[in-house]
Amino acid sequence: MASSPCGDGNFDCGLQIQTRSVEQTLIPLVSQITTLINHKDKLKKTEKTLRAVQRVGQAVSVAVGRFVVVGEAIAAENEDLKDEMGLACFEARRAGTAIAQLTDVSSLEQCEGDGRSTVFSDRTGMVKAARMLLSSVTKVLVLADCIVIKQIISSRNKVLVTLEQLERVSTFQEFVQIFSQFGNEMVEFAHLTGDRQNDLKDEKKRARMAAARAVLEKCTMMLLTASKTCLRHPDCESARINKEAVFQRMRLALEQVIEIVTDTRSGGEARALPVSIYAGIKDFKVKVEGLRDSLYCVSCEAVAAQLEALMEKTEDFTDSAYTSHEQRETIIQLCQITRQETKQLINTWRHAQSLKAKEATDEMELSILKTCQSVSDLRRELHRVAVGRATELLKLHSDHLVLQALKASGGDGNLEAVADYAGTLNEHKEQLVETCRLLCHISGTEPLEITCIHAEETFRVIGPQIISAAQTLALHPTSKIAKENLDVFCEAWESQLCDIAILLKEINDVFEGRRGDKKTYLSLPRPGEQTTIAKLGLELCLLTSDVDSEVERWDEQDHEMVRLCQIISSMAYSMYLFTRGEGLLKTTLDLFHQAEVRQHSFSLIGFLIESVRSAIKSNESPGKDGSIYY
Repeated sequence: MASSPCGDGNFDCGLQIQTRSVEQTLIPLVSQITTLINHKDKLKKTEKTLRAVQRVGQAVSVAVGRFVVVGEAIAAENEDLKDEMGLACFEARRAGTAIAQLTDVSSLEQCEGDGRSTVFSDRTGMVKAARMLLSSVTKVLVLADCIVIKQIISSRNKVLVTLEQLERVSTFQEFVQIFSQFGNEMVEFAHLTGDRQNDLKDEKKRARMAAARAVLEKCTMMLLTASKTCLRHPDCESARINKEAVFQRMRLALEQVIEIVTDTRSGGEARALPVSIYAGIKDFKVKVEGLRDSLYCVSCEAVAAQLEALMEKTEDFTDSAYTSHEQRETIIQLCQITRQETKQLINTWRHAQSLKAKEATDEMELSILKTCQSVSDLRRELHRVAVGRATELLKLHSDHLVLQALKASGGDGNLEAVADYAGTLNEHKEQLVETCRLLCHISGTEPLEITCIHAEETFRVIGPQIISAAQTLALHPTSKIAKENLDVFCEAWESQLCDIAILLKEINDVFEGRRGDKKTYLSLPRPGEQTTIAKLGLELCLLTSDVDSEVERWDEQDHEMVRLCQIISSMAYSMYLFTRGEGLLKTTLDLFHQAEVRQHSFSLIGFLIESVRSAIKSNESPGKDGSIYY
């Protein structure tokens, strides 16, 4: 149960407020009600005071009336919420009327002469009406919020249906048609969930929503190329594995979004983050420092057990094959010091308890300081090791040599070389997965912990997908679609490395006490325009796919029309990447400049595609056997 947004226990509405919009809507109402009921008992009843009280009361009543009209309209449009919403609106109207009557004190004579109840004579009645009003208004808002949740669920369901259709298509033409619908549905879903993410009060939920939405965004492009590859090479097992992994990941991300917005899990169990070392140290220090206030608030055994659980988690660092001998020795030594200081604290603590002391002794105070200092030193060393490891790995992988080697080997059709480099990529994946786990331990906040977990899962999934895409290319080295598919997965890997660099900076900012706002991609338009831009981006991506598929049918790859198609396709794809904040175009000025330079080419896209199709139909651009292939 959640109390009122202003934290006043007198106004407990009994409803869980999960979004900022509901909370912010309630704050002015709470403020006005507080003004009415929190007057001084011996308030001087001047004409000015009476007019002020009446003015506030009337303002509340009018606002409630307008609010109820909107609530009733919502009830009329949503049959399943009609009864609940109608009752809440009725109660709100009744409470608003009661407040208007209690504050109808326009003159001193009226206030004192007619004997009826007013805000001055019946404070209990005023409090009762205020509570009813706040409770009913909150219920209306929460029910209205349920409609937003229903919209998200409905949007997710549409996406799932189309996703299943995409998984079953057997021709490229059918795929392009359904993917166009899928793209529009994904843009709608992204818009709804983006608004919801920004509206959520809980930082952990916002971080989880951001992670799920990031998966869906990146997987949309992966789904396009993986599906095209399967259609082009229907008998290729590695292509099938690659595609199935993308569909599965999208379904899991869609499910996670629904878990967040409905605050439930499909299995019914509560979702709990693993306790990080940072969180463990923070809680341990709170308990130790709390001994200054009370020697009996926690048992010695509980503190000792919590310390050992904390020490056990440091084994993620000391047992790592990538931790240097010197680092391992330093961590072990700091753990020993922390154990010794905690043992000394417990001894002085028990001694103080045996003396029936009511507060910490001087000797115990010194032990508290030493224990907290030793555990802080341990945290500092673990931070240094984790951040240092991540920084080294980012430098090591900055040239992306393994990815380049996989692309080259696949393009050469060298399955043996692909297998060798796949082994190397697996090693890199394990290093990055473990590093993300260590960063999670020292990240400093729960949202950053969630981001670390998301990064760990991403590397764990994308690594095998890159390998299956490389195997497909090696089996079909002349396939442009297979090459494009491998490029997309490699770009996702590189993008996640960039995200780790940003994550490192945020972790360091927290560690050093800086909590600056995250920088946004300044070249993108304002949020109100982003839905349109995203739709256009997906249309450009589909257009690129359509052009490429048609061009690939031509044997004469040096033909002027083919080259022009390829130029336009490349530009369209660059513009699509821009809508995602990626690619070579960094600012809107870059985008406008390229659009102006190539503006005349855009007008040719539709004509060229139709020309190519017409040529194919008349066998002017046949395959060697005159057939049409994908």
